[in-house]
Amino acid sequence: MNKNNLLSILDLKSDDIEELLQRASFLKERLKDGIPYRPLEGKTVGLIFEKPSTRTRVSFEVGVAQFGGNSVYLTPRDSQLGRGEPVKDTARVFSRYVDGVVIRTFGHNIIEDFASHSSIPVINGLTDLFHPCQVLSDLFSVSEKKGDIKNLKVAWVGDGNNMANSWINAAARLRFSLHIATPEGYEPDKGIVDNALNESADINLHKNPEEAVKGADVVNTDVWVSMGQDGERRERLKAFKGFRLDDGLLKRAKKDCIVLHCLPAHRGEEITDGVMEGGASIVWDQAENRLHMQKAILEWAITK
Repeated sequence: MNKNNLLSILDLKSDDIEELLQRASFLKERLKDGIPYRPLEGKTVGLIFEKPSTRTRVSFEVGVAQFGGNSVYLTPRDSQLGRGEPVKDTARVFSRYVDGVVIRTFGHNIIEDFASHSSIPVINGLTDLFHPCQVLSDLFSVSEKKGDIKNLKVAWVGDGNNMANSWINAAARLRFSLHIATPEGYEPDKGIVDNALNESADINLHKNPEEAVKGADVVNTDVWVSMGQDGERRERLKAFKGFRLDDGLLKRAKKDCIVLHCLPAHRGEEITDGVMEGGASIVWDQAENRLHMQKAILEWAITK
């Protein structure tokens, strides 16, 4: 079986990403028009989630259902993985039962291990290193509002986390200008940055958020304290002081800029309530588009 794994955006060529953007748009319109489309009829998708989830879980479960398929959701309490079964054993068994699997876990090595022992497509629903489905969905949201992203300046303000890493990979594939502002010690993964720069990507790292946001078409942020980092909360809030996305910072961007946040948001920390609810925010369209992009990803991974 030819597996279409999606462990990171680098698993896709630029043409693949463009196709996914077009398919997400097509599927969104088809759903709006009430036209049935059931390419997963008779198929089952496994959802292995070791981390809590709202949008990723719901969008994949609803997407599978709208495609006429079935889904099986497992947490560590529901499977032998939570009792120490080797990942490779679970991967081999799942390959006999389901037609594809979405995994949301901690270390990226876990999903790589699963994929290396699986004969079915494996989709990364989030690891500590990458969040490709979210960023692909965000690219779709940007394309809806701004057209071709290749001519845009995208700013990322905050933590150099899995989202920042995935935006770097996206810039390596699509060639838009990416400006990332992080506090000292919270930069994105150096290997990922170096790889993108070696591919001549337009990646710019800043310590001053105002420099990153200046003239930006898209301004993007995320929480400062992610899942599993609660013990670092006090230290992180101190380090990220000055990196909050507020009206003052947003004025540095273009007047017609759009604001992204992948949610959940800690209003008043990384972003103000005024910006979240303001005219530049497309956060709710962005959240909706998770559904349409997940469906495009499922179609690409399982039916191609």
